[in-house]
Amino acid sequence: MLIAVCLLAANADARIKRSQSAKIEFKYEHPCPATGARKGPCRGYVIDHIKPLACGGPDRSSNMQWQTVADA
Repeated sequence: MLIAVCLLAANADARIKRSQSAKIEFKYEHPCPATGARKGPCRGYVIDHIKPLACGGPDRSSNMQWQTVADA
């Protein structure tokens, strides 16, 4: 419910700019669950924000987690 409210409040045409350095830091700290790789793609997984950016969550590695594509 909270996510839906946050997404509705965000401008549908606006895109939130993601920090590439935060993603790189996350991958270094938390290697791919499928392969153990710290760079490149992680087949079957995506990087998910614990508290969505649209709801004011920070774009930091501490607010990221691996999520399976099926769950996403």
